[in-house]
Amino acid sequence: MSGHTQVKPIEILLVEDSPSDADLAMEALSNGKILNNLHFVEDGVEAIKFLRKKAPYMEVPRPDLILLDLNLPKKSGVEVLKEIKTDPNLKLIPVLILTTSAAQEDIIKSYSLHANCYITKPVDFLQFTKVVRLIEEFWLAVVKLPIV
Repeated sequence: MSGHTQVKPIEILLVEDSPSDADLAMEALSNGKILNNLHFVEDGVEAIKFLRKKAPYMEVPRPDLILLDLNLPKKSGVEVLKEIKTDPNLKLIPVLILTTSAAQEDIIKSYSLHANCYITKPVDFLQFTKVVRLIEEFWLAVVKLPIV
């Protein structure tokens, strides 16, 4: 994107329990145009620890963007979303739901809890990569993220 100057990398937290989906997202974002640091946790409990800087995450940066799966072990993505959006210190972080569910009830529940967008993961590798690149292009290059 011409004229776009980025001083520091965008900090992204990926909350995903599927190792193959996490690998695909990490690969797509590492090959992207926007400088980013991708942090990865595989369940909802770890996501909340990361966001609240509890051990072992006391030194991690605050994410600028969260990619959140709904179907997580220990604490569901819906529970994580609810905690984020009701916490005054976290609620401004954009949360993108990236999940396999296309169920209307999941979509409605996510938006009612103030998800910033809802994306159903494509099962095809190339489509999945394309979706992650579109997320990058829109959320990291076009959207103005809050600086907190």
